[in-house]
Parts: sequence; structure tokens; C-alpha cells
Amino acid sequence: MNHWTLIIGMMLVTFLPRYLPLLLAGKMEFPEWLERAFNYVPIAVLSAIIAQTTLIHDGAVQLNWHNAHLIAALAAFVVALKCNRQLVVISCGLLVFGLMRWWL
Repeated sequence: MNHWTLIIGMMLVTFLPRYLPLLLAGKMEFPEWLERAFNYVPIAVLSAIIAQTTLIHDGAVQLNWHNAHLIAALAAFVVALKCNRQLVVISCGLLVFGLMRWWL
């Protein structure tokens, strides 16, 4: 099999399953309740990613003071409640995470 055929085949297998639903969804009319539900998809996906990254290490839930991800997330959460500036929240989380990794 030619390398270019393989590369083009992999490109199509990757591209088409992602593009076809968008192509079809542009022509469809969704009910109001479904469009409202779609607004929560990014929040749900991001929450799942953050929870998995923060809480699960080595295949088990780690709820202790040696979990640098958890401590940094808690610090960022507290700063987010007090300050409504995204750069400050991210900087605080990164600083606490770096210090915890260095200290632990």
C-alpha cells in the first residue's frame, strides 16, 4: 500500500466523522429544550476533565494533602470566589501547584 494512500485514508477516517454531523446539524431544526441543553455540554465536559485530573491519581481517588492538583484547585476556587479576574485565578492555581510540587 502506498504511503500517500494510507495518509489520505487516515485523514478521511479522522475528518468525516467529525464533519458530517456538523453538516447535517446545520440543516436540522432542534427543539428549544435541546438547544438549551446543548449550552451545558461544554461545562459538563470541562467539569469531568477537571474532576478526573484533580481527584484521580494512580487509578484511585486521592483526597489528601499530598495531592498537589487538589490543593491548587481548591486555592484557585477560593480566589475565584473572592476575585472575578481570570488571570489572577489561573496564576494563583499555577503558583500553588508549582509550590506544592516543589514542596512535596
